[in-house]
Amino acid sequence: MDRRNKRRATVLAMGVAVMVAGALVSAGPWQDRDDSQGDEEGHRTFSFALWGDTPYSDAEKTTAIPALIEDINNSGVRFSVFDGDIKNGSTRCDNQVYADAVARFETFTDPMVYVAGDNEWTDCHRRNNGSFNALERLDYMRSTMFASAESFGANKLTLEHQSVGPVSGTSYPENTRWTYGRVVFVGLNVPGSNNNKIHPGQCLGSKTDRTQADCDADNAEYAARDAANIQFLNEAFDGAIANHARGLVVVMQADPSFDLPETETDNERTCVRAAQGECVDPPNNANINLANYDGYDAFLDALRTRTIEFGAVGGEVLLVHGDTHFYKVDMPFNSPTSLLPNFTRLCTFGSPGVNWVKVTVNPNGRTLFTFEPMIVRQ
Repeated sequence: MDRRNKRRATVLAMGVAVMVAGALVSAGPWQDRDDSQGDEEGHRTFSFALWGDTPYSDAEKTTAIPALIEDINNSGVRFSVFDGDIKNGSTRCDNQVYADAVARFETFTDPMVYVAGDNEWTDCHRRNNGSFNALERLDYMRSTMFASAESFGANKLTLEHQSVGPVSGTSYPENTRWTYGRVVFVGLNVPGSNNNKIHPGQCLGSKTDRTQADCDADNAEYAARDAANIQFLNEAFDGAIANHARGLVVVMQADPSFDLPETETDNERTCVRAAQGECVDPPNNANINLANYDGYDAFLDALRTRTIEFGAVGGEVLLVHGDTHFYKVDMPFNSPTSLLPNFTRLCTFGSPGVNWVKVTVNPNGRTLFTFEPMIVRQ
């Protein structure tokens, strides 16, 4: 059997309504692969690829990314996920940027799932980005990058898209779900720049042409999307628990800035840096968060709560994000004295480090997920 025919696997877009009680459904056009081990009931070892935050330069477009794609295509992974930022934050958000990204993603042999980042919509209001309206760019991104129910890549994966959120008539096609083996995957539009939440005093400035009305609309968008993200996440956990999934993988772009356990008395997400450099609590009546991470609070609270519930039935959770461009694997919920042993955070590589991470899922291992940083030689 040739290599391409071996690339058939057992993948199905996840919808709670189509999941069979007692077992996750795995079906579709793919068949066995050489790296599959185990039986047909989801007890398989498989791998997938993670990458993002590139290209940020012409050299990355012409040299580094083609090398990365070739490396992934030859690696034997079942599918790839890009966790946001198809351009850098100081270049224009013209239509061609999205078309170029689609063309790159389609050069993958196996399915390539795209998760939205901030540089392709949230930050497009900046003058050096072309002074676009961020919500107009969000709509354009949805209409071009998520126009199909299928993934990118020569071999397609059918995804479940969130069609309607809590606000009647509002669609979130960029939020996707699928199931592989006994693992549920969720892609969410949770971008950097504080999840598109804007504080008083942050709207106007010399680097943007947006108006207060634009920022008010952005904050309304943030609130509705945050609720939709949590709804979609909860549905994924509900399905995973009901159908005895072993793991749940959440992929988003933003680094939500977990409180670092090694700073015992400081909470980096809420404190204010004083002139002397120490971390102090903000005034009781100050409606500020100088760290600019409060746009992730409700989402992280939901993720923590559901992770605990999933852990009670033996499930493991992997949160994947980009944004800060440094490869990191840790267990940041909640602290060394209150560790959630079934939660792991993975931050992927980003420009100028155009590399990827191989994640292997072994349902029979001591831990479900293991990680291998893949440095691309050029």
